[in-house]
Amino acid sequence: MTTFLPGLALGAAAFAAASTCAVAHAVLERSEAPESSFYRAVIQITHGCDGSPTTSVTVTVPEGAIGARPLVKPGWNVAIKRGAYARTYPFVHGSIAEGVKEITWAGSSVPADQFDEFVFSVRMSDAFRPGDTVRFPVIQTCEAGQYRWVEIPAAGQDAHALARPAPAVRIVAAPSTGPEISVLKVGSLAIEQPWMRAVPAGARVAGGYLRITNGGSEPDRLVGASIPQAGRGEVHEMSTEGGIMRMREVEGGIEIRPGRTIELKPGGFHLMFMDVTSGPKEGEAVRGTLTFEKAGRVDVTFRVSGLGAQGPAAEHQH
Repeated sequence: MTTFLPGLALGAAAFAAASTCAVAHAVLERSEAPESSFYRAVIQITHGCDGSPTTSVTVTVPEGAIGARPLVKPGWNVAIKRGAYARTYPFVHGSIAEGVKEITWAGSSVPADQFDEFVFSVRMSDAFRPGDTVRFPVIQTCEAGQYRWVEIPAAGQDAHALARPAPAVRIVAAPSTGPEISVLKVGSLAIEQPWMRAVPAGARVAGGYLRITNGGSEPDRLVGASIPQAGRGEVHEMSTEGGIMRMREVEGGIEIRPGRTIELKPGGFHLMFMDVTSGPKEGEAVRGTLTFEKAGRVDVTFRVSGLGAQGPAAEHQH
């Protein structure tokens, strides 16, 4: 496994000595990123500095992590530093030779006893391979004191042994370049490509989609669904009436007639999961259950696409 280190000259001991705060943490919400793909980095600041509020957060973007773009955070000012990359990298519509090397959020504060997130998008370039670890050093400045989450473990060293480890993400193998066609057969029913959209932090609802074909001689009916992260799941329909988009529960579920295929998709029939406690994140696989009138309960796995995705296609953002 290779650990990639941005060009920071200070040693771990110097960083530890510079910190005047009690132990806290800065971590990345998602610990894995597919190779050669976009990654939504969410830096989580879990505490202040020994009772002092956090007033700014600075992230260093390492070489090979390209096209970085910060997410606007209400109430905060965002400053970026740009620079040339060590080489030219293939990018979405050609190539890229320079980009954002550092992002700073400032101008507001996070109370010491509260939690907050700082978000940016970045593409993991072809410089990284599955098994590599990429680290994003973070400097957390408070009204009194500072944390420098910038330590990089030496080869073979456990990062947990470090006092101030830089937030890390592990590169994993990329999914298929096209949608994965998976068919689950249950009696006369064929269930294809269950998928979901990722949802923003704090959202209480999530949608589920799939295609069902009835190859038998008797009708069946999809009456419900569930995932562990939601309190309940219903079959819903979205329609437009008088120019107004409306959504309603489909009482009694959706009938699947013999020889027919129904598709649950955005803008039409879909599964609606409510009272969500932990929203699905892009790239995850969410285990769930479909409930049919005759076929009974069927376990499925929903693949999570990006926010606003229209289908279970391969990831593509820019």
